[in-house]
Amino acid sequence: MYQEERLVEIVDYIDENRRISVDQICELFNVSRDTARRDLVKLENKKAIVRTRGGAISPGTSPEIKNYRHRLHSVSSEKREIGKRAASLLEPGDTVILDTSTTVQACAGELENTEMTVITNSIHQAEILSGKDHLRIHLLGGQLHKEHGFLYGTSTIEKLNQYHVDKAFIGVVGISEQGLTIGHEEDGMVKRKMMEQAREVIVLADHTKMGVTEFFQFATLEDIDAMITDRTPAQNFRELLEINHVELLVTEEEKDIWS
Repeated sequence: MYQEERLVEIVDYIDENRRISVDQICELFNVSRDTARRDLVKLENKKAIVRTRGGAISPGTSPEIKNYRHRLHSVSSEKREIGKRAASLLEPGDTVILDTSTTVQACAGELENTEMTVITNSIHQAEILSGKDHLRIHLLGGQLHKEHGFLYGTSTIEKLNQYHVDKAFIGVVGISEQGLTIGHEEDGMVKRKMMEQAREVIVLADHTKMGVTEFFQFATLEDIDAMITDRTPAQNFRELLEINHVELLVTEEEKDIWS
């Protein structure tokens, strides 16, 4: 991964989790502590973060912080390939739930303009999909997260109760033996309900999410059917997926590693 791509991922992480440590950067991106510190210095110079002892936090409402819309234009090539692979699993007539993650957003951009029903709580995804005439779009209601452009809360979860779909595409901040995790409980509760309403649950996660455990666990590995990623995970992680009967799809090799 090039430095600029890594910097975008670091800002993404801080946006979702409020802070990041040098140790987390080293673990997520497999870089040295010196490289992690240089990344933070560069981001601080761009006023994209505020450095702290041992890491960084969000600058809050600073106008120079990348907002959600800008980040969607900065989606890495890895996420685009994951999105493309996910879209290829859908067929005309399918019903699908898309969550709010930027990796799932990449899938939305790859969907064919065909007869299909899409349910989402992301206003940005709904905007992208609205340009495809044959897609039917259901935008869930609820409380609006203004910065990231998604809807959440009790109303969102209650509305999801009415839908039963073929597939749900779910993004994560971390996936490990602790299950699927994310930084915010509110977002995690919506993701959990989305999974419950689908016959097949497919997680979209690039290699930086492997082995990572975040604040809130919203599902276990047993709750998912498949995972799409960009690099072949380590042997112990593949064994973990196999034990939990999770099919692994890797875009890097364009073939199934285990099924």
